[in-house]
Amino acid sequence: MANSHLLIGRKMKNNFDAIKISDRVYWVGAIDNEIRDLHGFNTSRGTTYNAYLILGEKPILIDTVKAPFFSEMMARISSIIEPEKISYIISNHAEMDHSGCLLPTIEIIKPEKVFASKMGIQALKAHFHKRLDLTEIKHGEKFTLGDANFTCVETPMLHWPDSMFTYFANDGVLFSQDGFGMHLATYKILAQQNERVIMRYESMKYFANILMPCSSIVAKLLDLLSSFGFDIKILAPDHGPIWNNPSDINWIMGLWRKWVEQKPTEKVVILYDTMWNSTAKMADVIADGVMTENTPVKVMPLSVSHRSDIATELLESGALVAGSPTINRQIFPTTADVLCYLKGLKPKNLIGQAFGSYGWDGEAIKILQEELKIIGIKLFDNPVKTNYIPDNNCLADCKTLGQNIARKLKNGS
Repeated sequence: MANSHLLIGRKMKNNFDAIKISDRVYWVGAIDNEIRDLHGFNTSRGTTYNAYLILGEKPILIDTVKAPFFSEMMARISSIIEPEKISYIISNHAEMDHSGCLLPTIEIIKPEKVFASKMGIQALKAHFHKRLDLTEIKHGEKFTLGDANFTCVETPMLHWPDSMFTYFANDGVLFSQDGFGMHLATYKILAQQNERVIMRYESMKYFANILMPCSSIVAKLLDLLSSFGFDIKILAPDHGPIWNNPSDINWIMGLWRKWVEQKPTEKVVILYDTMWNSTAKMADVIADGVMTENTPVKVMPLSVSHRSDIATELLESGALVAGSPTINRQIFPTTADVLCYLKGLKPKNLIGQAFGSYGWDGEAIKILQEELKIIGIKLFDNPVKTNYIPDNNCLADCKTLGQNIARKLKNGS
């Protein structure tokens, strides 16, 4: 089995090459252009699985890749070194898109040691259900492998209990696993080669959908990193482009500092679904009311809007207005899906309200309000509901709701 894996890697070495990112560090990851869903996250631009090879007296592999991309990683490694010459593996994160091919990688290179955090060791053993010879690295520990010097920074719940960063002092590279990453399949491995607008959106989407519930932990991590006094020349996450100059590193860290605070803006997000277009008409008029106050508004019909895109818009918003018709004495299934998702993400500092049309029962409004309160959204003004088709009075109330929310945000919520 080991020989077959190795042959695959060597056979493909002319097709996939390692990319040098510092004097001694090479990117040996994989690019996934096809993935569009990652546990509920809409990865509309695909992703990368970043693994890194450090050359020196004792070559070191930092993380691996998702299982189907094992051959691509091995081919990139084989383009600069025989895999068996790798002495150590450091596993920063046990999630399967980074550890999925750890076992066959160990089988081939037969490393002297495989390192992980204490919780990482527990997670890897639980994943693979077999005896693994793993060595624990402790938080703050400085260690040397050959002529390479490292410091471990444990980052529990960023975003798994096992997560850790590893700082490679020789080249000033911080391997940040899922920290400061994004889901973006790109053949431009360095951040400065990519469009800033796209990187900002994908970074924001990544933070909103993965790190938002851990915001307080992220804030502490950013302070913790400063206390270590690392000279970070390169920030190397496990997804997306690599931040390889000071201005880009400061830019992404500044965005993370902004996002952890979740300060409300004047933007209003309106989400809804509709049966016979009545709730849709209400949404449009609420949006028009917001617009008349020269306030940004984003209308997101759930027939064409993904839950992860809604979470992204909320990260830099001030209000969420949710609409649904009543069906079987409940809210619409698509609306329930989004609100359930948002309960897990726990957005902060938002105001909001409910609206919708109904036929013979109007339970949806109360359910929407309760769900918004559970999420942590402070209800403002009055809900708007109508029996069947909204008349002029109902639509006037919709416009007033939009205007009042916009004015509240302008005056500070």
